[in-house]
Amino acid sequence: MMDKKPPKPAPRRIFQERLKITALPLYFEGFLLVKRSECQEYKHYWTELRGTTLFFYSDKKSPTYVDKLDIIDLTCLTDQNSTEKNCAKFTLVLPKEEVQLKTENAESGEEWRGFILTVTELSVPLHVSLLPGQVIRLQEVLEREKRRRIETERIPSSAIEKEQEPTEDYVDVLNPMPVCFYAVSRKEAIEMLEKNPSLGNMILRPGSDSKNYSITIRQGIEYV
Repeated sequence: MMDKKPPKPAPRRIFQERLKITALPLYFEGFLLVKRSECQEYKHYWTELRGTTLFFYSDKKSPTYVDKLDIIDLTCLTDQNSTEKNCAKFTLVLPKEEVQLKTENAESGEEWRGFILTVTELSVPLHVSLLPGQVIRLQEVLEREKRRRIETERIPSSAIEKEQEPTEDYVDVLNPMPVCFYAVSRKEAIEMLEKNPSLGNMILRPGSDSKNYSITIRQGIEYV
């Protein structure tokens, strides 16, 4: 059994637009069928797991989300028996609602379970059936999420940037930045260049002193 190739990332322009909506790190993405408590039927979304929030988009190329779900207070994740072939169904039990999720195949379901449980329980789950490479990805996400929470706790609540409501057309006229700028660390910049060839071979990012800027460049398989 070979590692399943991850879904192709959204085009560069869409990736940039979504970063303007939220600074939460992207951990996993793919198609999900979602049925919230107020709905009678499943809705098909391109879904991003950023931090401990699921962002739902009407399609893969949509720059703004149509709904989102904070899962940091997840009580439990329960599996559902499905009569559909090669389909995984499970329920996210939250304090105020239960959300049913369905994936297009069983392997995708295991990945979604793994990533959701990793960021909510802050540990890599042992009861999911994943390949070694997928487990390594979960371990990397776990470390990133731990660092993110530590950094968030250090920032005074008044200084935490509030998420912007999605807008159809957004132009930053006060602080124009090159399209290659991303608010990420050097390690995250390397990961972005590896996983998103559409970004080119250079990322401009904040410097280690938070006052200047640094550039991460991909030169073949080397990074500077």
